[in-house]
Amino acid sequence: MRQGSGIRRLVQSGIAVLALGAGALLPAAGQAVAQTLASLGTVAQPAAITGEAKPVIAWTEFCRRYPAECAVDASEPEVVTLTPRLWQTVVSVNRAVNGSKRPVTDQEHWGVPDRWDLAEDGSGDCEDFQLLKRKLLAQSGLPRRAMRMTVVIDEKGEGHAVLMLRTDRGDLILDNKTSAVLPWQRTGYVFIKREAQDAGPWVSLGRAIGPAVTANR
Repeated sequence: MRQGSGIRRLVQSGIAVLALGAGALLPAAGQAVAQTLASLGTVAQPAAITGEAKPVIAWTEFCRRYPAECAVDASEPEVVTLTPRLWQTVVSVNRAVNGSKRPVTDQEHWGVPDRWDLAEDGSGDCEDFQLLKRKLLAQSGLPRRAMRMTVVIDEKGEGHAVLMLRTDRGDLILDNKTSAVLPWQRTGYVFIKREAQDAGPWVSLGRAIGPAVTANR
């Protein structure tokens, strides 16, 4: 995907945005954001790391195809300060991607159980939605190091991928199942593992056994 093409797609999908400052992405003047920053409540504890974990196999294959999407810049902050401007950016991108891509399983899409991609053809499953959100947010100025791909067990007991944004208000979750950006504790998911903040293995977020695939729409 060419630089800036994701932002143009957001405009085309009906979410008006403006590029401000050093590429910051914001709703246009008068564009309401239904979910308010105050709705997050008090500062929440981050998801605790309990050890190292192996990444999903499809993640490793994705990184071979898109090495820049997996690179870790240790000079970037691990945690961002959640300002109203940043909050509007995150909520807008989450809603726009969820509303502009067609959900489809990897088996239907590619003929394989699990493949991580960027939904560049307009279709994808859970991890594809989150990877595209991260790409767009990074283009708008958010540090990639503070946005970690995360594996959970969902309400159906199935493997699912979400995007964790690490902030001074706690770890927030971007999800294709809802356009609400929620603190990790309020998602109802069992958190298994996520990308580490530095190069190397992923980190475990609990003692549950991780799913082999995250092929959930």
